[in-house]
Amino acid sequence: MILSMTGFGRGIASSATKKITVDIKSLNSKQLDLSMRVPGCFKEIELETRSRIAPVIERGKVEFNAVMEQVGEDTPVRINTAVLAGYKSQLDQLAKTLDVPAPHDWFSVLLRMPDALKSDNSSLSEEDMAAFVKAVDEALAALMDFRRSEGEKLYKFFISKIDNITELLDSIEVYEAERVPKIKAKLEDQLSRLTSIEYDRGRLEQELIFYLEKLDVTEEKTRLRAHLNYFLETMGAASGELPNQGQGKKLGFIAQEMGREINTLGSKSNQAEMQKIVVRMKDELEQIKEQVLNVL
Repeated sequence: MILSMTGFGRGIASSATKKITVDIKSLNSKQLDLSMRVPGCFKEIELETRSRIAPVIERGKVEFNAVMEQVGEDTPVRINTAVLAGYKSQLDQLAKTLDVPAPHDWFSVLLRMPDALKSDNSSLSEEDMAAFVKAVDEALAALMDFRRSEGEKLYKFFISKIDNITELLDSIEVYEAERVPKIKAKLEDQLSRLTSIEYDRGRLEQELIFYLEKLDVTEEKTRLRAHLNYFLETMGAASGELPNQGQGKKLGFIAQEMGREINTLGSKSNQAEMQKIVVRMKDELEQIKEQVLNVL
């Protein structure tokens, strides 16, 4: 089954003192474009985390966000006593110099000063690191589940569109059978009106055959059917087997080849009903091309 590049996953894990939440969101992109936001204490394992994520996600514009919360009574935030003592000493001196009263509520004043609080999150235990890795793995698993779910929807969508193009291609047969005799009769009728001009009927027949052969669309129909079947095979629909991941680019190339054959059909059709069918085929193919961009 094909996978979508669109997805979202969240993982949550806890250690004795910390709760870690990891969110991973992905959208379509030609390559892997990974942006990460992690707490400063996890910076040392950011490269390792990238290496853990990249092989799983493969491709897409990916946003990775990790948040750490302190749990339990033991908090890493400490009051910076030495700094606050220095602030109070200077404020006392300032009050005397300016002859103004000292603040009534020293705590509210001092705690708003820069560096009044300090955080001791720089060191993490092995348990904290393990919780972070667990949250990452859970988020990745949830993201891939989301991608599979979206991939199933894309799979059904592509099947319906390929079936529609196949039916439209089959409907061309009726108009194609009557197209050549009509073109030939029209050319002969026009030539019959040229009574004052003599021409070699044998040469005329040769030119007519050459002209009508140029309008023949048998090869285009055969190649288009082959591309339609190859599209299904690439998705695994024709054989019932599961394809390898990363089929999006290949499906895009096949869709381009389908477009070339449909365009040639339109240029050769020279018949109103066939041209209408070709327009409908182009519409179905354009919808395929739009959604192929979302396939991993």
